[in-house]
Amino acid sequence: MAILIDHGTRVIVQGITGTQGSYHAKAMLDFGTRVVGGTSPGKGGQQVHGIPVFNTAKEAVEATGADTSCVLVPRQFAAGAVSDALEAGVRLVVVITEHIPVQDVIRFVHRAGKLGSRVVGPNCPGLASPGRCKVGILPDTIFKPGPVGVVSRSGTLTYEIVNSISEYGLGQTTCVGIGGDPVIGTNFIDALGLFERDPETKQIVLVGEIGGSAEEEAAAYVKEHVTKPVFAYIAGRSAPPGKTMGHAGAIISGSKGDAKSKVEALERAGIKVATWPADIPRLILGEM
Repeated sequence: MAILIDHGTRVIVQGITGTQGSYHAKAMLDFGTRVVGGTSPGKGGQQVHGIPVFNTAKEAVEATGADTSCVLVPRQFAAGAVSDALEAGVRLVVVITEHIPVQDVIRFVHRAGKLGSRVVGPNCPGLASPGRCKVGILPDTIFKPGPVGVVSRSGTLTYEIVNSISEYGLGQTTCVGIGGDPVIGTNFIDALGLFERDPETKQIVLVGEIGGSAEEEAAAYVKEHVTKPVFAYIAGRSAPPGKTMGHAGAIISGSKGDAKSKVEALERAGIKVATWPADIPRLILGEM
């Protein structure tokens, strides 16, 4: 099985009539995803790549039975789109949009929890389960079905490491890009717990970066709750001490947040940490 998405996942693309929405809806179709509808206020009744367009998520869900949404709308409309999807009963909302005001994110993440739904993102590339489903903007060609679960804060590094894993013949069960903002709907610990319970996932890769304490918290969780081999890469090792870089979440605080503290915490938890992204599959093969 995959985590969060699978063959039966029915996806609507919010913002499907925009340039990004149209492009990525087609890429999701090409990946094998069941994209059953899209939304764009005032454009209901149209079609994009043969996908019916609705004015609201509620209309789309009622007509198609969709259970998952991919939010590809401009930031000023993003919170409204997420709320629309949640109130329509969507169980998984994948928010690709970046620069959403943090207060808006706090509100819709809290609302999702109240309704029993899950948000992935915002400011994330989405998630993909090779041979099954993709929700988001991850490149189609880098994936290969296999036993490795990947969870990452960094979009571009996700692609590089997934591609390396595929080139070494390993492949992935699911790759989850959680985003690097200070407030996100699904964090490392959430994904680690899902991978631990997934019988098809045999190894787990965690891709972190400087800033915040998410990696240190993940290390503590792995030590207590994860029985599968975990491997990690931390971006930003060469950043000058005290430097704020990359995502909005990459802010160093006290003794936590820098690359050294993260690597030390991960290694204390028994996690092998790669020096370079391409080292990840070599570490996995060594463990196997």
